[in-house]
Parts: sequence; structure tokens; C-alpha cells
Amino acid sequence: MPGSWSNKRERQYEKIKRSAKSRGRSSGTAKRIAAATVNKTRRRTGETKGSSKARRRTSRSSSRSTTGRKRAAAGRKGGRARTRRG
Repeated sequence: MPGSWSNKRERQYEKIKRSAKSRGRSSGTAKRIAAATVNKTRRRTGETKGSSKARRRTSRSSSRSTTGRKRAAAGRKGGRARTRRG
């Protein structure tokens, strides 16, 4: 556990590690899973040094809406997505 983690993140790490061990993972794998999960959460919430919430929000929302459009279009016209004209 890095020193830069807050008490909340350390508790989260321990809980995830215990959960992974109880599911049959080795202690090394459990530690790796827990650390990756905590770091992912820290990045998403903007707790890391280099994270930029504005930049991350823009790129993630635009890609998500495109995927949703393609998924919705796949249900029409016999499974082929319609192309937009004009």
C-alpha cells in the first residue's frame, strides 16, 4: 500500500484483498487486484496528481454516446446500422 493512499483507500484495499482471497486467489494475485482496483477508483475520482476530470469526462462521454447509438441502430433494419445522410 503506497503512502499516498488515504485511510479510506487503505480500508478499501484490505476489503478487496480479503474478498479476492476468500474467492480462492493467491495472496499475490489478491494484492495485485486490490491495488489495481483502488488505483482505478482514485483515477476516476480525481485523487491522483495527473488526473484531469474535465478531460476525462469529455472523452468518456463522447465514446459512450457513440457506442449507445451504434447499439440502438443495430436493432433496426435487420441488424445493420443505418448511416446518417446529410
